[in-house]
Amino acid sequence: MDRTPVWFMRQAGRFLPEYRAIREHHSLLEICAQPDLAARVALLPVHQLGVDAAILFADIMLPLIPMGIDLEFSPDEGPVIHNPVRASQDIARLRAFQPDEELAHVLEAVRILRAELPLDVPLIGFAGAPFTVASYMVEGGPSRHYLATKSLMLSEPTLWHTLMEKLTDVLSAYLLGQVRAGAQAIQLFDSWVGALSPEDYRQFVAPYSAAILQSLAKTGVPRIHFGTGTGSLLEDLQAAGGDVIGLDWRTPLDQARRRLGPTVAIQGNLDPAVMLAPLPVLERRVLEVLSKAGGRPGHIFNLGHGIYPETPVENVRAVVEIVQAYRANLATNTEA
Repeated sequence: MDRTPVWFMRQAGRFLPEYRAIREHHSLLEICAQPDLAARVALLPVHQLGVDAAILFADIMLPLIPMGIDLEFSPDEGPVIHNPVRASQDIARLRAFQPDEELAHVLEAVRILRAELPLDVPLIGFAGAPFTVASYMVEGGPSRHYLATKSLMLSEPTLWHTLMEKLTDVLSAYLLGQVRAGAQAIQLFDSWVGALSPEDYRQFVAPYSAAILQSLAKTGVPRIHFGTGTGSLLEDLQAAGGDVIGLDWRTPLDQARRRLGPTVAIQGNLDPAVMLAPLPVLERRVLEVLSKAGGRPGHIFNLGHGIYPETPVENVRAVVEIVQAYRANLATNTEA
């Protein structure tokens, strides 16, 4: 591709009227459980917005269900876990499983998508990283301070490492199953890892993310390693692995490129709130991100996190068009 590719996290989400219509009749878990419907949702932004990649429609919490977690999605609170994992007996009860059996519906959605997508539109699979998934399991849902998670990590390190080992095995197998089914790239979402200090990240988290990313290395698929609030962790994320480091909006893209060096690609990093701005402001901010990338290869345009439900569809479409025109305009200006 001779231009900067663009896709968006949550690009098949609630900002699309067609998706909202589907959600009137189906819960998130019901959509994920029906491969044809999940594939249909994942295809919406490809057909309507012209993004350069499709991402599997699933949720990072799905592997927890066959592990024995009682999970529901509350309209107001997001994921709610009714049996949080906080003691040795809770961790002992977590069971391993075969993704080809227990998550067969997700892998079937991958196969359907790969068969229906144009050859030049790659399919991105994904999973939550062990820390982010563990934080949901321990807290019982979303958290602002991760007090229960950090308490387990610091006061019961043996239990913490046991939990992380179990998650690493499950998530590695799940991602490898996605690749076998046809995913052509993988993103590891460590959405909440920015809550940690570099020291705690290196001691309690990095070895497990690294093990997952290393397990994928032999497949040859590109690996995107993403987190939010990771300005103090970029070099540590790079050391843990990944061909692409995903950035949120808090770290200027040009600074991140200097820190990470030329051997790793970068993804990001528009603030998703900017997507609600007037079009002239939005265009200026998009061009600022592209300018910081310097027109060099190794940049994937994305947001610093997922699209907000309130985002106007026309704004998302405008961003795609701006990004896709940028490299062509840059080449024309250079030749002139």
